[in-house]
Amino acid sequence: MAKQSPNEAGETGPQCYATAMRKASRRLTALYDEVMAPSGLRSTQFAILRELARSAPISINELAEALVMDRSALGHSLRPLQRDGLISLDQDTTDRRSVNVTITAVGRKRLASGMVLWRSAQDRVAEVVGLQQADQLRGRLLRIAQDDRLTSL
Repeated sequence: MAKQSPNEAGETGPQCYATAMRKASRRLTALYDEVMAPSGLRSTQFAILRELARSAPISINELAEALVMDRSALGHSLRPLQRDGLISLDQDTTDRRSVNVTITAVGRKRLASGMVLWRSAQDRVAEVVGLQQADQLRGRLLRIAQDDRLTSL
């Protein structure tokens, strides 16, 4: 019987783009979550509030699309933000099937306090990776996130 190469055997070792991306994502998420812990926000919650501060009110579907998140995963992330009064969920007045998400004044205040901590996490990544390389990486990752050719066929 012929020996198969790791790729033919279906392994997802160091050659797998998704595995490498997930490992890096877990490392960065852990850093941002640790640094931002004093604000009471996790990195995902911070990203949601930041998006809402730019575009609120926005429907849940539009928010999920903007964050490149599954709608049900987003719903799970919104619950604690709503419970803590950082966002409000309101039925759309023009389309009763749609729910709009809005950042509250309390949410804006929490976002502002988290911004200082977020900046220190950003600075740490730039220090470790190099500012130019970090900026290039972010640009490439955003292009990947926005490329519809990489969605399900």
